[in-house]
Amino acid sequence: MKLLLAKANSIFDRTISYAAFLAASLLVFTMLSVSVGVAQRYLLNRTIPWLLEVTEYILLFMTLLAAAWVLKKEGHVKLDLVLNYLSPRNQALINTITSLIGAGVFLVVTWYSIETTLKLFQLGFYEPETILQTRKWILVAVIPLGSFLLFIQLLRRSHSFLRRWRWAPDEEEG
Repeated sequence: MKLLLAKANSIFDRTISYAAFLAASLLVFTMLSVSVGVAQRYLLNRTIPWLLEVTEYILLFMTLLAAAWVLKKEGHVKLDLVLNYLSPRNQALINTITSLIGAGVFLVVTWYSIETTLKLFQLGFYEPETILQTRKWILVAVIPLGSFLLFIQLLRRSHSFLRRWRWAPDEEEG
């Protein structure tokens, strides 16, 4: 069983690393294309018609693709002013609880975003007043993917903090 869990963790780690790499690649593409677009507008008095639309989509994709990797690295912003005054054991307990709540939230987001993506796919909606007229399900499909990755990472995080809580020594009150 431990070997199976280790293999699943390894696969998941690679998955979120690939997703983060894709997000970073999209960031580089956006940076370069916006720079070219600005230069082209000022030097040649021409614009790239699809640039704003694609940049908006990429911002959504980058955020959701990188979020689980950032969480794994504990890179998200934290409000730990009160948490820092607690014992390591109590910190681990609070972090376990908040990670489980977050996992529950992202499970719900995953479920409803899958439903929405499937409905949009079946109905064939698209962005009508845009240059690319992209199918909406393509734009929305990253939400269940990113939310599911966050759900799994939050479960892993809560498990890690739960182990810390179990093994952390009780501090004596004095």
